[in-house]
Amino acid sequence: MRRQFISHAISAIALVTLGFLPADAADNAALQEKAAVCSGCHGENGISQTENIPSLAGQPDQFLQWQLVFFRAGSRKNEQMQPIAEQITNEDVRSLGAYFAAMTPPKPAEDRDPDLSKKGAQVAVGRRCASCHTDSFAGTKAVARLAGQREEYLVKALHDYKSSQRVGGGVAAMADVAYHMSDEEITAVAHYLAYFK
Repeated sequence: MRRQFISHAISAIALVTLGFLPADAADNAALQEKAAVCSGCHGENGISQTENIPSLAGQPDQFLQWQLVFFRAGSRKNEQMQPIAEQITNEDVRSLGAYFAAMTPPKPAEDRDPDLSKKGAQVAVGRRCASCHTDSFAGTKAVARLAGQREEYLVKALHDYKSSQRVGGGVAAMADVAYHMSDEEITAVAHYLAYFK
C-alpha cells in the first residue's frame, strides 16, 4: 500500500513538473528568439562587433529597460531600433533587460595609446563621470556601464548628448556634461573608458 502511494506521488509530481516545462520552455524559446534579433546588431553574447553599435552585455538591467522604453515611446530615436522597440511588450522589456544584464561584459583590448587614456582619465575626474557611473564605470541601476564600451560609440553618444540629439534618462545631466566638452576631451574620455580595466 505504501509503495503504491509513493509510486502515485512520484507520478503526480512528475506530471505537475512536466506540465510546467512546456510553458517555461516556450517562454525561454520566445526570449531567445527576441534576443537573437538584438544580437544581429549588438553582437553574439551582447558584445558588438559593429561600428557605432553599443555592446549590451553587462549593462545594468534598469538602464537597458529604460532605453527600450525610450525607443518604444519615440523619445529616443534610431531608425533601426524604433520598429523593433515598437513591437515589444512590457514583459519583453523586463526579460531582455535581465537577459543582457546577466551576460559577461566585454573585456577591453590592450590600450595602444596610454597617453590618450591619461588625458581621458583627467577629463573623467574633471567631469565627475564616476559620481553617476561608479568608480569602476560599470554603471548602476538606470546609469549606463561605460567600461569596455565601443570607443567610437562613446564618442557618438557624447556628441549626441552635446547636440541634444539624444534624450531620455539622464539627459539633463549628460547634456550639461557633454555640452561643455571639447572634441579633444570627448575623444580622450571615450578612449579612456573603452580601455578601462
